[in-house]
Amino acid sequence: MSFWKKGKKYVQKEGPMSEAKQRIKASLEENIHYAKKVFKSDFDFSIRSFHVGRVRTAAAIYINSLIDQEMINQDIIRPLQELDKINDSRLEQKKLQWLLQDVLYHCSGEIVDDWNKLLEGLLHGKTVIMLEGGMEALLLDTYKPEKRGIQQPETERVIRGPRDGFIEQLSVNISLLRYRLPVPEFRIEPMEVGERTKTKIALCYLENIANEQLIGEVKRRIKNIKIDRILDAGYIEQFIEDNPRSPFPQVQNTERPDKAAGNILEGRITILVDGSPSSLIVPSIFNQFYHTSEDYNERWLITSITRVIRFMALVFSLTFSSFYITVLSYHPEMIPAKFVVAASSGRAGVPFPVVIEVFIMEVAMEILREATVRMPQQVGGALSIVGVLVIGQAAVMAGFVSPITVVIIALSTIGSFVTPSYNAATSFRMLRFPLIILSGAFGLLGLATGLMLIINHMLSLRSFGVPYLAPVTPWNYQGFKDSLIRAPLRWLMHRPAQLHTQNAVRAKTSMKMEKTNALQGDKGENPNEQT
Repeated sequence: MSFWKKGKKYVQKEGPMSEAKQRIKASLEENIHYAKKVFKSDFDFSIRSFHVGRVRTAAAIYINSLIDQEMINQDIIRPLQELDKINDSRLEQKKLQWLLQDVLYHCSGEIVDDWNKLLEGLLHGKTVIMLEGGMEALLLDTYKPEKRGIQQPETERVIRGPRDGFIEQLSVNISLLRYRLPVPEFRIEPMEVGERTKTKIALCYLENIANEQLIGEVKRRIKNIKIDRILDAGYIEQFIEDNPRSPFPQVQNTERPDKAAGNILEGRITILVDGSPSSLIVPSIFNQFYHTSEDYNERWLITSITRVIRFMALVFSLTFSSFYITVLSYHPEMIPAKFVVAASSGRAGVPFPVVIEVFIMEVAMEILREATVRMPQQVGGALSIVGVLVIGQAAVMAGFVSPITVVIIALSTIGSFVTPSYNAATSFRMLRFPLIILSGAFGLLGLATGLMLIINHMLSLRSFGVPYLAPVTPWNYQGFKDSLIRAPLRWLMHRPAQLHTQNAVRAKTSMKMEKTNALQGDKGENPNEQT
């Protein structure tokens, strides 16, 4: 559905950047005056006047904060000025094609007669070359972005795996994917979103694998985005997800090129946004948010155990606080006899009910976590230690909370940090609060009702038509091999069935490797041993 209300249209004010086509005038002075009128007194707007072949007056118009000054000097202005003499009739006959093909040392340029396209090019780091008496201009790409080095993402660190990550420049991110997918079927389709920002995005997929209907649906949702700005990939994510009111993320984001390439090979689509180091992967299901790229670099048995531990930590962090409230408030008979004294003595003197006590501690932990994330790195570590040790111990000594409550909250918080995806972990941390309220109000019945509502909501979710809990429901045996556990790579012969890819087979035959003792003979003896 369109962003704008029905019956209303986006109306752009009349002015230099209006949609009406405005052609370049023959007078160079009038064109320069028009450019100055558009950019007014902008600090980085520059005009360089010179003579082509020492005869014909020309001007180079550019924004010096976006361009490569050395490229303009050596590849554009210098060859134009060094011409001995220009045959004006030849230049008029072939317009600017002669300069573009035979004179300039530049590989990227076009001839334009529309001011709107020239102004858009200037704002994207291009240089405009105009000649006196010409009704056209040269638009040359001289963009030089300032970029940071390629390094491992801070939020997705691995012990065994590549150490490079996406950065803010779209061209660099595309090259990182091209490096991993050197096949002609790899498609990168450009799009533009944002009425004001004109943000460039790229849809990356494998043409002979990705489902054609999925590709068309992704394009349709992106084209329906009507907003003045796109400053990060998160803007795109919020517009294209199926259920924006759900607390669960339905679009996966990653800064790792190897993870993006792996999902492309499975038949998914990766969306790159210029100016954002995060890429979007669609469609996404629940299992993906608890997998890491390192899972495929380690042995399958270790990875399977690690994934089970992650899932147990997820359930533990979601329900442990609520279950603690339920047991102490409504079902104390469930406490083993050996722990009754410890539980009752620890709560002696605490002035709050257990539900208020747990709720306050949960809020305090979220405040502490948020402060730790937003503080400078040098201060954040010290703040977390002070908050956990000093404040927690002082609260226990003052009698505001019981020691066992501090332990429960600490274990629940640590369990939430096991989740690799930050937005998925945040969703489950926020769901703890309604579960705490339901448990405090209705006991075990409230906790069970809350969990049933969460599971029912997850069952109803879709990501571009793919069930959120696939391959568990609907059940698919081949997909389950790479969900809660990870089977050996030689067993993962098929791509996810829920993606309906054009080519569902990764390997035509089972990869059974015959093993021989290379350093021993057929009978087990050493072939180099002398008799």
